Amino acid sequence: MRRAPSPAETDRQRTAKVLRALQDLQSASGHEYTILKISEPISSAVPSRDNHNNTNNNNEPANAVARTSDVSTSSLDAPTPASLEADLAHYKELFAKLRFSYVEQVTKEKFIRAIVGDPPLIVTPQENADLEESNAAAKATLKARKTEVAGMVADLEARGRDLAGRYERVRAEMALLEELPGKIATLEKRVAELRAAQQLAPDGKPEMNLPLGKTLALVDEKRRELAGLDRQLELLGGQVPRKRKEMERLRAEVAALENRKANSAAAAREAKRRRENAQGGVEDELEARGRWYRASEVVLRQVLDLQG
Repeated sequence: MRRAPSPAETDRQRTAKVLRALQDLQSASGHEYTILKISEPISSAVPSRDNHNNTNNNNEPANAVARTSDVSTSSLDAPTPASLEADLAHYKELFAKLRFSYVEQVTKEKFIRAIVGDPPLIVTPQENADLEESNAAAKATLKARKTEVAGMVADLEARGRDLAGRYERVRAEMALLEELPGKIATLEKRVAELRAAQQLAPDGKPEMNLPLGKTLALVDEKRRELAGLDRQLELLGGQVPRKRKEMERLRAEVAALENRKANSAAAAREAKRRRENAQGGVEDELEARGRWYRASEVVLRQVLDLQG
């Protein structure tokens, strides 16, 4: 009976399938996609120096060579978005100047032909009014078309930027996908090593054998306990100065009691010495006082829990 593949084997098969698809896509494309490829028709239309020299060597007229603008062709050799925008602005300016010159030349030509014609062309006011009306309608139509074209251009630019961003994200994700198999193999090797180490040490902690869900729950519980301990430490830290002052006061009281103890012990020794030297009278009184001091010392020790 054929064994069903494990989840790890299924993931590895899916990863290998995705990598093969990416490699097939890259090998099928044969080149890198880029927005700057749109500049190739412009750069191919610019005549090269070799063609210019060959034309002059063939003694053809100089006006047979296409005339170029003042824009440097270096931007077409290595185009960038900034250089393309600069070239576009320059071409727009040249086209505006060319259109003005063309309109001026055609107007002059028509005016001269109207004057020198036989018979001369006479335009009535009604014809001028009709022409102005048709020109106004044509201008309105042209303005509407320009507005529509400007909207289309803005839409195309927005789509181009969106596509460029998506393309960069796809490239980054492709690079990440290429790195994932190696990382997955390393992690699987590490997991196998940890499992082997766990089997060699059967007396380990039972928490190490929990599944992921229970492990995360246990981690959250330990974090809550740690947070509670931190709050307790913070509260106890606020009580430290007061406890320190109380401890210093008790030390001072204990020192005073120690002094009294030392004085009482010295007096008791003196009374004992006198009692040994003489009998009755003052010596008996000193002995009674010594017993009283000794009893007082025992009581104080019991009250203050001191050790002699």
